[in-house]
Amino acid sequence: MPSHLSADRPAGRSPSGDSPVEALIARTRQLRTDMDAVRRDTESNGTDPQDRWQRALYDLALHHLEDLDEHLAQLREGPPPAAGSPEALPASPAAPGAGPAPAPGRIGSAEWELLTDEVRWSAEFYEILGMDPTAHALTLDELPSLVLDEDRPRLTVMVTDCLVDGRPIDGEFRITRPDDGRVRTVHMKGEPVLDADGNTASMWAVLRDVSELRRHRRAVSETRDSLRRGRPARSGQGLVVEPQEAVLPPWHGSLRLPRQGGPGSLELAARRLPSSEPGGPAGGDWYDACELPDGETLIAFGTLAGEPSAVASGTTMLIGALRGMAMAGAPPGRAAVWLDDLLRGSALPVSGPALCCRYRTGTMTLRWSGCPAPVLFRDGTGRTLHSPGGQAEAEQRLEAGDLLVLHTAGLVIGAEGEHRLTALAGSLQGEPSAQGAAQVLADEFGDDRGRGTGSFLVARVHD
Repeated sequence: MPSHLSADRPAGRSPSGDSPVEALIARTRQLRTDMDAVRRDTESNGTDPQDRWQRALYDLALHHLEDLDEHLAQLREGPPPAAGSPEALPASPAAPGAGPAPAPGRIGSAEWELLTDEVRWSAEFYEILGMDPTAHALTLDELPSLVLDEDRPRLTVMVTDCLVDGRPIDGEFRITRPDDGRVRTVHMKGEPVLDADGNTASMWAVLRDVSELRRHRRAVSETRDSLRRGRPARSGQGLVVEPQEAVLPPWHGSLRLPRQGGPGSLELAARRLPSSEPGGPAGGDWYDACELPDGETLIAFGTLAGEPSAVASGTTMLIGALRGMAMAGAPPGRAAVWLDDLLRGSALPVSGPALCCRYRTGTMTLRWSGCPAPVLFRDGTGRTLHSPGGQAEAEQRLEAGDLLVLHTAGLVIGAEGEHRLTALAGSLQGEPSAQGAAQVLADEFGDDRGRGTGSFLVARVHD
């Protein structure tokens, strides 16, 4: 990787008089314009899985071109002034309720001097991390304070390998921006700077926000998997879409509740496993989690069976009704009974089990009612908790490091299925994130779902 000082060298000129960077910018923008035109020409109503896959790929390609345009513009402008210098422009404050972090395509740079403890950050580095540009730049010991707990070991290993073994840094980790509390994924690339004796004198790195890039890549992966599985089936001239294609959960990926984190907070991740057989039976798995006004966390999980269109409508109705009940203070037992009454009284020909939970962060107490019961993993072992019937509730005091798994009934059947799940205790608790644990479950149960779809929801208790 070339040294950051190479950016100071002026670029040469092309025969036409334009610099090579200017020529690349012009070509990139023309390609982006052409790509956008092709995408508009191929737009459809979004119900065909192949159309969704193509649109996701177009969006990803356009995002790459927009990033490339931004990076080339930075090359044209030259090295940015250090934050706080007279030449540096103040970072624009984010508007309340703004969506993505500002200037996601920008690249920030930083250097840490080991002998003098001097730290130099560019204005873009501050902006990407969501820090006040007038604040002091964080040392390498302080930088992990912005990083999510489960990603700190990854950053520590990268920095240690760089400083001790002279290895380049090239990796991603997630941060919580201090200015707005949003979690963003950033990519850091750098290398050590050696002195005349070959010892590490400093470390420099560049940083960029790759959250949107990861989102586009996930969209491509999900739509590609949908095509490979061949789940949707045509009916007449239209397309009958599986319920989860039509009704998406209220949140995706991982979720931290309460959002401010802290001891006892939960990191949640869900994974849906479609039928392994093309044209296999459609499933109506649904799940939800949200922070309630009284400070507790709602966690719910269930399955609906019936016609695909009825399942899609029922899922929307159930999640909305459940949130309303929980917001009004309904305990898990009463909410579970009311959900069953709601399904029985509706005109929709659907039915299915549901598990309703409420979690209080301060006491790390979980209350639940319904089925299938949660599975608790602690100290390298797993066990299925007991679920009483009717409006009765069960309660379990959790501990930091505990991991809960909620699952559809068809995935874990009988004593053999339960043993198969609890045998994963070491692998599940060895994963640093809830998403990693969800992937372990997907790898284990992903190839034996001929009877239909299945889902897992994983909740990890943080200290």
